[in-house]
Amino acid sequence: MKLTNNNFYQEIKELLYSAKNRVYQTINTTMTQTYFQIGKRIVEEEQGGEIRAEYGSALLKNLSSELIKEFGKGYSEQNLKNMRQFYLIYQKRQTVSSEFKLSWSHYIFLTRIENINERNFYEIESIENSWSLRELKRQFDSGLFERLKLSSDKQKVKELSLNGQVIQTAQDLIKDPYILEFVGLPELSSYSENELEQKLIDKLENFLLELGKGFTFVARQKRITIDEKHFKVDLVFYNRLLKSFVVIDLKIGELKHQDIGQMMMYVNYFDRFEKTDDENSTIGIILCKDKSKALVELTLPKDNNQIYASKYLTILPNKEEFKKLLEDE
Repeated sequence: MKLTNNNFYQEIKELLYSAKNRVYQTINTTMTQTYFQIGKRIVEEEQGGEIRAEYGSALLKNLSSELIKEFGKGYSEQNLKNMRQFYLIYQKRQTVSSEFKLSWSHYIFLTRIENINERNFYEIESIENSWSLRELKRQFDSGLFERLKLSSDKQKVKELSLNGQVIQTAQDLIKDPYILEFVGLPELSSYSENELEQKLIDKLENFLLELGKGFTFVARQKRITIDEKHFKVDLVFYNRLLKSFVVIDLKIGELKHQDIGQMMMYVNYFDRFEKTDDENSTIGIILCKDKSKALVELTLPKDNNQIYASKYLTILPNKEEFKKLLEDE
């Protein structure tokens, strides 16, 4: 007899997939905790790491040889070194149980981040946003921590390491620059604003990840009419954490003061005709290829907290290039 109730079948499927995910998560957590304990025993056997380095190396080599015979290739000498490093970095946590919520591969990557504040930030963000290892690497390579730190005071930087990115104000949303390497447009090639917009729509999931927490897509080329004149806003999003519309205008050249004036008009329009009484003020972001910081500051009012201009890059710079870029800001 064929199943005629498709909803019934879907519900059973969802129950089974949910169970498989829980089993996987349980196994992953258990193994990560086990690797932590193995790392602990290795360090204890080395007498807190104070024993001669050559003895420690021989210990890992011999242990690996024995474990591989019984448990397989997952216990190579390098992986045992990873477990040792994992314990040394995370040993100060109060409890082991329920602490490690990411995959072992995530933690191997995190242990290679030397700055403790930066490492804590990426761990928190990976957990809260369910980042895959690939996305964690991308966010690290794009310097997310540095970009957020650049626009924050010292207290905010401390909060980043303790709580991750907390969205309470419009400023908390802003990054400068935005890294858009996923659009596949080489840095020096010629392209139009329409082409850039289309690429962002084609890679909307990637763009939402780059924008950050709480964003949902609303519209592209949103038409607004003022005194029978029509204008189009490139991209419109909504941030559920701030309960605000976020309008984005794309500029492939250097930012001009007219661009800022245009964004002010868009923001005012949304505040007056689109947002409801229980929603907060609209946020405007101009993504531009280049900008003058002085021009932005002089064009916007001193108490501005709604309109922001950020550069964008269509390639992922290496660490040295990225460091120089941030220093120039």
